[in-house]
Amino acid sequence: MTMTATAAYWEPLWAQGRRYRQLDEPETRLLGEHLGPGRGRPALDIGCGDGALTRHLHHQLGYRATGIDCSPTALALAAAKDSADKPGPLWKCADIGAGDLTALPEPAYAVITCRLVYRWLEDKAAFVNRVRRLLVPGGVFWVVAEIAGRRKSTDPLQSLGITLAEAEILTSAWSVVRTHDLDVLRCYALRP
Repeated sequence: MTMTATAAYWEPLWAQGRRYRQLDEPETRLLGEHLGPGRGRPALDIGCGDGALTRHLHHQLGYRATGIDCSPTALALAAAKDSADKPGPLWKCADIGAGDLTALPEPAYAVITCRLVYRWLEDKAAFVNRVRRLLVPGGVFWVVAEIAGRRKSTDPLQSLGITLAEAEILTSAWSVVRTHDLDVLRCYALRP
């Protein structure tokens, strides 16, 4: 079953209080190793949800981060965690799969992240092509996805991850592909 990355699916889940896997130390360590210091360069977090990764890019790594999500409730949760004394990331309601990318604040990004979103996109090849057009030369596309079949066979979410064919669509057009496994997740650092 393929779900979509549209607000019609995600908005009710966020509004009903559904929350998703949080960032942890092993994942943030890998982010620092592969993305390096931001030095004010632009970063885009696709499907930012409550904004944890976007805030990490902005505050800990030093990128000028923008988080986009198709769910207004998720974006409201993200913005609510910002403080007036410390400027936070920019939050935008957008659907990367179908939305108008001219509404993004930057024409290109040094880093684009996509955490636990890739699996839900219907046209994965088109999505990867859109990201490639938004990434500056030498930039990094950071993807975190669950790999299908890594959960116990009795786990109702056992088939949640991406297949080998979907992983191939993700990685085939990049000159540098680095991967790291974290339990059921695989982290991808992709460079043009």
